[in-house]
Amino acid sequence: MLRIAIGQISPVILDREATLAKVMARLREAAERGCGLAVFGETLVPAYPFWLCRTDAASFDDPDQKHLHSLYLEQAVSIDEGHLDDVCQTAGESGLTVVLGVAERPAERGGHTVYCSRVVIDERGTIASVHRKLMPTYEERLTWGIGDGAGLVTHRVGEFTLGALNCWENWMPLARSALYAAGEDLHVALWPGCQRLTRDITRFIALESRSYVVSVGSLIRETDVPQSVPLRERMVEPGEVVYDGGSCVAGPDGQWVIEPVVGREELLIAELDHEQVRRERQNFDPSGHYSRPDVLRLTVDRRRHNAARFLDEAGSPES
Repeated sequence: MLRIAIGQISPVILDREATLAKVMARLREAAERGCGLAVFGETLVPAYPFWLCRTDAASFDDPDQKHLHSLYLEQAVSIDEGHLDDVCQTAGESGLTVVLGVAERPAERGGHTVYCSRVVIDERGTIASVHRKLMPTYEERLTWGIGDGAGLVTHRVGEFTLGALNCWENWMPLARSALYAAGEDLHVALWPGCQRLTRDITRFIALESRSYVVSVGSLIRETDVPQSVPLRERMVEPGEVVYDGGSCVAGPDGQWVIEPVVGREELLIAELDHEQVRRERQNFDPSGHYSRPDVLRLTVDRRRHNAARFLDEAGSPES
């Protein structure tokens, strides 16, 4: 059995430290409630960029958009600069594996582009992998870079093998297949937060993969947007709920363990029984006895893609 915690919380919009403080509070609560895994939504830190479709973000060379993007970059997560160190420490002290969605600003890509990333932190408090969203969706391409396959990996959590994808890349059949082939039987789908996004696909992936599927979303309400945020009056209406959560869990038979929860911040708890995975694999196993690698086979490039490769002479300073 594995007890999991689903952190359906709201970010403090464009405030990395305040949002991380909320994450760590939920981690401590999850540990107190005996959980071994805690998960959080897509780019929860420092927020999903919901403003793109509300502020005419495609306006070229617009000074307001440049200012807002600059703030997003400033508040994005740099793993190299230690922005997740306290979360890692909390995870290690609590013995929790953590799946966290962040807007990542990686140094090896120059440090000035944001990627939609999911970070897995293991129970020792070590960052086990970082997956950057393969293809930002629609207006997301105005603010996020395109990721690679380096994070299409799985991790052991108790008896389970965990994999995770960001939002609409959960609709990519080959991305799912890559994780199935790596032994996944517990799939985490990270979302901005809306039952319209989670209700159908969560049960579909569970049936396709014969795995537990955990969809985790955030809430974004007018009250979560600080008055100091630029263009706030164009982002939200008084009292508006932009994203309502929709976090849920489906079992490997496609039945609900937790139906979509909307409208409130909550640490949802579920008990997962690995025997249920083994039972459902009896009649269908997508990368095992029901696969035909002699006919259909997937090639996955899991190298991290960088803009440059520096070949320095021995003894010379690094470039």
